[in-house]
Order: sequence, then structure tokens, then C-alpha cells
Amino acid sequence: MCGRLAGPGEREIIDAFDVRVVTTRITESWDVRPTQQVGIVVEDTAAAARESRDVTRELRAARWGLIPYWSKAFDKRLLLINARSETVLSKPSFRVAARQRRAIVPASGYYEWQTNPDRTKTPFFLHDPDAAVIGFAGLYEWWRVPDGTLLPGADDGWLCSTTIITKPALDCLGHIHDRMPVVIPAAMTDIWLDPQLTDTDEVDMLLHSVPDPVLVPTPRAPK
Repeated sequence: MCGRLAGPGEREIIDAFDVRVVTTRITESWDVRPTQQVGIVVEDTAAAARESRDVTRELRAARWGLIPYWSKAFDKRLLLINARSETVLSKPSFRVAARQRRAIVPASGYYEWQTNPDRTKTPFFLHDPDAAVIGFAGLYEWWRVPDGTLLPGADDGWLCSTTIITKPALDCLGHIHDRMPVVIPAAMTDIWLDPQLTDTDEVDMLLHSVPDPVLVPTPRAPK
């Protein structure tokens, strides 16, 4: 899984993903946790329509922990922080977003804790030594906040939330954890974010054509 990450600064994200519009200011953090705000890069047709502007690549903040659009009420116990690549196009919580609302979740890396033989745990920071910013495959949703419900990050009655897609870990990382984020390489960013790509079979082919990343585990705890 991916349950803690390091979030890069706004300028690094803009440069790495050719962002044209910044809707929310993003600051660097070496310890981003579920339910907190994370930066996501999207090409959002719904937001563009609400804001009467053209669809363009934008950086906005989202709650880490996806809330399905059909949810009737907010349940803080529901932490959909990860979505499995194997089932993301079939599970009700994710399948519409996987076809229509894909995102990049920028990160400097992420953390996992390896369980040792004596049951203690060693934290590792997994990152790409050749890239200051990597892009996790993500999904996002807009959820209409019920009247009278106060949620951090809600804007004009709408809350944007996100999840990170994971897959089985590479052999070289599997001893730390059995899952890892899907990392979208720079050459595939445009097609991953393309809002015109909505066919289930084509999205599935795209997701399973993403190459394995080169990630290095370094013993390090969140700062």
C-alpha cells in the first residue's frame, strides 16, 4: 500500500507536469498522511465547466481518501486511500473515476515500514534517485457536501478527494511491503490525464502497460 508520502513543492510540480493553472497553493511536506490535503494534477472537465473556463492541466488540493460521488454521508472511518490496479475498473467505489477522473499525485517518494524478525519496524523512504518528483497514478472525485456539514477543503459545497492506485510490489521491494504505487512515467502523463479516454478496455490496457519504476529504499523516517 501507500499510506505516507513526501509531497514536493508547488514549483517542482508545475515544472515536472507542465501545469498551467494553480487552483490551490501547495507547500512542500515530508510527512503527508491520509485525510490530509495533497496536491493532484488533473485535466478536469467538471471543474472547468463550473468555473467557465477551458479544460487545462491544473494543480489543485484534494483530501487523501476518496469519497465516492454516490456517498450519501461522510464517514471518517472510510479511508479509501489506495485502489488496487487489479480491481480498480470493477469496484463500485473506483470504476467511474478510473474511466473519467484520473489524476497524478506528485510525490518526492513514499514511506513503508518493514517488520523485522523481532517484530520491531524499520521505516524506509522509497524514491527515484534520478527524479526529484515522481507521479503516482491516482483517481479523484467531486463529492457534494450536504448542507450543514463542515469539512476542511470543501469549496462552494464541493469536496475534491483522491486515491492512489497500487500494484504488487517488485521483487526487490517486496520484502518491505507487498504493494507499491503505480508510477506514471513522464512519457505517459498526457494519455493518463486525457479526459477523452473513457473506454474501460482502453483504460485497463493503459494501466497494465505502465512500466515498473526504479525505486530505491533508504532507511528514513518521516521528518
